[in-house]
Amino acid sequence: MPEDIKGGFSKAEMRIILEIKENPYNLMRKCGYHSEGIDKKTGQMIFARRLGVGDYPRFHTYVSREKQEINLHLDQKKPVYKGQPAHAAEYEGELVEKEAERIKKIFRGR
Repeated sequence: MPEDIKGGFSKAEMRIILEIKENPYNLMRKCGYHSEGIDKKTGQMIFARRLGVGDYPRFHTYVSREKQEINLHLDQKKPVYKGQPAHAAEYEGELVEKEAERIKKIFRGR
């Protein structure tokens, strides 16, 4: 498993490690994401960014201010069964890697 690097990301889970100094809601808005609330189990903030006019595909993130990380994946389609989180998601690949780099640049103010 790749080692996490400050300001880098782990390809195994596309976990972006960043120093989050500002309000995460404001930073994610700068990245083009909208809030989807808080995960009741983990307390992480949930954000999404659509890639087109429909709800899917979309980038989906879980932001942990305590761990200073963003978990990123690409949802290809809506979950098949109501109430189930299982869906077609990509945690690596060119699109996900480019989005991770884009987020890092915005968080660093570049």
